[in-house]
Amino acid sequence: MSARMLPVPEGLDGMRVDAGLAKLLGLSRTVVAELAATGDVLLDGKPAGKSDRLTAGGLLEVTLPEPDAPLEVVAEPVDGLKVLHDDDDIVVVDKPVGVAVHPSPGWTGPTVVAGLAAMGLRISTSGAAERQGVVHRLDAGTTGVMVVAKSEHAYTVLKRAFKERTVDKGYHALVQGHPDPTRGTIDAPIDRHPRHDYKFAVVAGGRPSVTHYEVIEAFRAASLVDVKLETGRTHQIRVHFSALRHPCVGDLTYGADPVLARKLSLSRQWLHARTLGFAHPADGRHVEFTSQYPADLAAALDVLRAES
Repeated sequence: MSARMLPVPEGLDGMRVDAGLAKLLGLSRTVVAELAATGDVLLDGKPAGKSDRLTAGGLLEVTLPEPDAPLEVVAEPVDGLKVLHDDDDIVVVDKPVGVAVHPSPGWTGPTVVAGLAAMGLRISTSGAAERQGVVHRLDAGTTGVMVVAKSEHAYTVLKRAFKERTVDKGYHALVQGHPDPTRGTIDAPIDRHPRHDYKFAVVAGGRPSVTHYEVIEAFRAASLVDVKLETGRTHQIRVHFSALRHPCVGDLTYGADPVLARKLSLSRQWLHARTLGFAHPADGRHVEFTSQYPADLAAALDVLRAES
């Protein structure tokens, strides 16, 4: 166990303990709530509940548990994981549904890094073993193209490229209804959902988030949208279209219609990382890779086209 003492900054005055401490320490609100419940959060020397309010200038004392042991990557074949490109610096893959990018606490399913290890692809970059080579992520329920760095040089170059937004990230999303206008930009900050820790939301004071979109095919109940991400926040496309009241079809977490999801036999959000373009870390030449729709997403479109 380790103890930390933190003065409450002006910007957190009046905020709930769980929300404010989560921001200060980079923890989830659930973890902070658990710490408060076990008496490991003191405010000015007295135990603080998760819903107590912070006061600017107050002193927080937090007792943190020891960090978990590093997660181990065990080579394990992943059904449907395809290699689109492989060289000395990078490997580009087509990620199937139900696969996380790397191991994490609580995740027991397949991962991209374990699948690559099973293929004998060597990833040699710094960082935690379970995240070696990972320069960006896709949700487990999102399919499509992603790149993993194989060399230290590629890792450094690609991490910088994603941070500086010089990577072209193209997605296709099937959203409910018909966005108006049919082409536009969603510029709305995103942060953790104020009430549900497993979700994100458009929140005043959240991290800047920008999504560009254009409708490429319209159906009776939905629209197929080409999406370009300027930023790369967790669940960004799902949150932004949900905020417009045009959630991704099948995305029950963010307000999609379960009746339409069942009709299209979708058990996850209709969202696919279609294209990925960037300067190759070896020589700077522009490369671009494309992923075809997986069977469940293609079948959903077939149903919609048949009735339109």
